[in-house]
Amino acid sequence: MDQPRRLVLASTSRYRKELLGRLGLAFETADPGVDEQALPGEAPADTALRLSVLKADSLRTLFADALIVGSDQVASCGGARLGKPGNHGNAVRQLRSLSGKTAQFDTAVSLLDARSGALQSRVVPCRVVFRALDDQRIETYLRREQPYDCAASAKSEGLGIALIARMETDDPTSLVGLPLIALCEMLERAGLPVLP
Repeated sequence: MDQPRRLVLASTSRYRKELLGRLGLAFETADPGVDEQALPGEAPADTALRLSVLKADSLRTLFADALIVGSDQVASCGGARLGKPGNHGNAVRQLRSLSGKTAQFDTAVSLLDARSGALQSRVVPCRVVFRALDDQRIETYLRREQPYDCAASAKSEGLGIALIARMETDDPTSLVGLPLIALCEMLERAGLPVLP
């Protein structure tokens, strides 16, 4: 009987690790060590797609026989990109700017078969409409959740769901950072079905 393919997540994100863990497959993680800066004039979805491919490809020689998962997310609102806030003050500014507005979260996933060179990639968009947020709600949320490592300070898998009026997406896990519906399809095509 053939041994199952080695699966590697090209990420140090605890959120992506937790998401991939939901599929019940054995996997390893490794730091892709790529520059995540956008190129001049690059659209958010294009940035996410390019970086997801780059992350997977960066581990190709290290894991020459593996299936490598790369993923990246770019959040934007009104033409401005919204990264990870890093601290309380930045998170307050981000959430004030998002109050009552719609943000776009473009999350890309790539699966590279390092053995054959076959690459599958997809961008899964998620539109998020935020509730009107006053300073007291923002402060309460930030004090309780501390989402300083989440794009746009929106930790939807936690208390951040209370900030959201609605979301539109084909895959709710895309908002957290790894579109599992798309990834399950890719793994199936690559010969590593989640439910064999």
